Amino acid sequence: MNLSLYSINAFLILDSEGHRVLAKYYRPKSHPNGESKELLTLKEQKAFEKGLWQKTKKAGGDIILYDGHLAVYKHSLDIILYFIASPLENELMLSTALNSLIDAQSLLLRNQLEKRGVLENLDVVLLCLDETVDDGIILDTDATAIASRVSRSRPDTTDITINEQTIISAYQTVKDRVAQRIREL
Repeated sequence: MNLSLYSINAFLILDSEGHRVLAKYYRPKSHPNGESKELLTLKEQKAFEKGLWQKTKKAGGDIILYDGHLAVYKHSLDIILYFIASPLENELMLSTALNSLIDAQSLLLRNQLEKRGVLENLDVVLLCLDETVDDGIILDTDATAIASRVSRSRPDTTDITINEQTIISAYQTVKDRVAQRIREL
C-alpha cells in the first residue's frame, strides 16, 4: 500500500505532433522508496513521451496505463496535458488535480489553453503548476484558489503609472529644488 504524499512523477504538455511543449519530471530524494531511477536521460524521456503520445493522440480517453506508468491526460485544442504517476496511485485524485490545474490555467489564460498561449505565458503556466504540485506532492485542487495565488499582486508593490505628465512633474520638482539650493548658497 502506498502511503506516501509523493504521487506525481511528471507533468507533460505535448503538442498535436507529439513534440514536447513543457515537461517537468519529479525525482524527490526524500521519497520513501528513494530517488527514482526511471526516465533519467533526455533520450529516455523523449522516447517515453513519443510512445505515450502515440497511445493518447486520439481524443476519447483520460486515463491509460503505459510502460509501467499511470498517465492521466486531457486534450485541449492543439495540446495534451499529462500527469504521470505510479500505477498504484489514485486515478481520481490525479484526475482531479489535472482538471483543477487545467481550469486554473484556463482562467489565467482567458480560455486560450493552446500551444501558442502556453508558450507566450510560460511563466504563468509554471507558477500554476508549482501552486498545484510541489516536488511530486499535490498541494491544491481548487482552481480558483490556484489562479488567485498566481495572479495576485504583492501588497508591497504599488502601481505606478509613468506617463508624460508625471515625467514633466518630476522634472519640474527637480528643477525647483536645484534652483532653491543655488539660491541658498
